[in-house]
Amino acid sequence: MHQKWHELTFLHFPVAPEIVQAALPVGLEVETYDGQAWIGLVLFRMSGIRPACGPALPWISAFPETNVRTYVVADGVPGVWFFSLEAARWLACRVARVAFGLPYFHADMEVTRVRDRLTYVSRRKGSSGAGTHVTVEVSGEAAPAEPGSFDFWLVERYRLLALRKGVLMSGEVRHEPYQLRAVHRVEGEQTLTAAAGFPGQPWVHQTFCEGVDVEVFAPTRVCG
Repeated sequence: MHQKWHELTFLHFPVAPEIVQAALPVGLEVETYDGQAWIGLVLFRMSGIRPACGPALPWISAFPETNVRTYVVADGVPGVWFFSLEAARWLACRVARVAFGLPYFHADMEVTRVRDRLTYVSRRKGSSGAGTHVTVEVSGEAAPAEPGSFDFWLVERYRLLALRKGVLMSGEVRHEPYQLRAVHRVEGEQTLTAAAGFPGQPWVHQTFCEGVDVEVFAPTRVCG
């Protein structure tokens, strides 16, 4: 598949590794930085979603998305594990659950922007009503993360892991390195990390990217 990701805000806080490890399926090992596991909230918009050999369909090709994730290793290769993903299109949620085994939830969502101030609003449909109302302000020139830096460790990941019918699957994504800008203010509340089992903490890390063009490849079974 081809996709475009826009206006990505990455927010992170640390969690004890043993707590995250207990929430992972067999076959995954939590990856740590400075002795801590990290929970990320990533808020953005998607557009231009289409299969590799076909056009984008207007109603399901563009929508906001938010995910709660952590960082793992499977078969010695680093990747991303998602505890939840919110999307504003029911059909997209259904397709992603069936095809990739990803834990998508349908939500009412909106992303608004006034210059360098962005607001992400989301409310999950159903009884839990988990969601976000987060505003960030970004500044500075965009630049790629320095290899070996904490920014690089968090954002430059090109493998996702998921459980599909009890089988651990791996999917590759490709895009140019993120061009990151500073986030100098975060306001508002969110309940998505608590819904995933990780009560909200003060954000220790935050960064922003205007966008990337992405290729997403079909998932394959993880060996081992």
